[in-house]
Parts: sequence; C-alpha cells; structure tokens
Amino acid sequence: MCGRFALEAPLAAVAAQLDCPLPAGLAAHYAPRDLVQPGEPVLALRQEHGRHEAALMLWGLVPDWVKDPLAPGPDGKSRPRPFNARSETVNAKASFRGAWRHRRCLIPATAFFEKGRRIAPASEGVFWLAGLWERWIGADGSELESCCVLTTRPNALVAPLHERMPVIVPPGLEQPWLAQVDGPGLRALEPLLEPWDPAGWLAFRLDQAQLNLPL
Repeated sequence: MCGRFALEAPLAAVAAQLDCPLPAGLAAHYAPRDLVQPGEPVLALRQEHGRHEAALMLWGLVPDWVKDPLAPGPDGKSRPRPFNARSETVNAKASFRGAWRHRRCLIPATAFFEKGRRIAPASEGVFWLAGLWERWIGADGSELESCCVLTTRPNALVAPLHERMPVIVPPGLEQPWLAQVDGPGLRALEPLLEPWDPAGWLAFRLDQAQLNLPL
C-alpha cells in the first residue's frame, strides 16, 4: 500500500529527474513537501503525442467513463477515488484496465511511509513511483486529470510493516514504462511489477507526531 509519500527535493533536482518542461507556473509555487496524501495534487511524468511531459494531477483516480466525479454514491457519501491499484489485477479491472494499457505515468518521490516508518533510498535521492493516470472530460468541456500508484507484494524490508508496497521503476527504464506498447510490450513490463530489491533502502522509525501515522 502507498497512502503517503514525500517529495522533499529542491525543484532543480526534480526538474533534472523529469527531464522535460515543467508545468506552467510550477516554479513560482513549488516547495519541497514532506507529506503528500491522497486527494492532493501530485507531479507526474507521462508520455503524450510521442514525447514526455510533466503534469499536475490529483492523487485518486477518476476513470474517464464516470459521469460525474463529484456525484455522491448511493449512501449519499462521496465516491471513493482509488489512490492505489493492485498490479496483479490491473489488466482485468475496468477502473484501471484502460490506463494500464495506454496511460502509465511516473510520480517522483523521495520517501514513502508505512506504519510509522519512513522508507527511502540511503542516497536520499528522487525515485519513481509507478502510476496510472486518467483524463476525465465533462459535458461542459471541463477536465480533471488524476492518478493512482501501483502496488505489489512487499519485499523483506516492507513485509514486517504491510502486505503491500508501491511499485518502483528503476532509473533508466522510464521510456519503456511510459511508451505506447501492444500486448507483448505490456507483458515485457510485468517484471517491473514484482517486489523490488531492498538493497540500498532504509526504513526509519518516526516520531508519531511528525506525520500522525499509526505505529
């Protein structure tokens, strides 16, 4: 599971990782964030029209076939927007199938959090959370871009904390992950959905007051 992460790097480091123009106005408002939660805007790298671009999206996927993302459910409450998608079933579920095939993205992060631990590379560098994104277009032409994080089985570092962890795409594999591919190309991505090697990663225990996380 990945319900909270951080992007604490300065803008120059994030821009170098994205390696494409930043969204308009981001430079004037960007600040390192030590806590990013579902429902908040996140920065993502995607491929459209054959080239990479950075975009701001809401964390919580809204499929393009939803009639009204703001309409309440049958119980009168707000409809949940999935912020995670299980990689094992992503090709079968209607909410994620189209995005898996055509709209994969990469979300820069410097850490993620689980059960009161901060999990990050020992290098403290920026890494890629594997994601899916959607563009919802309303009848009035309004647009909403949203995303979710793919999850997989835990490795030895995360297993004592949770039964799920985010899929992480290693450096150098950005292009294959984002590329428009057919069935064999999608199957070639499946090894990236397996638990990643925890070597070079650390899990630090946090003071509960820091992030108000359950210990």
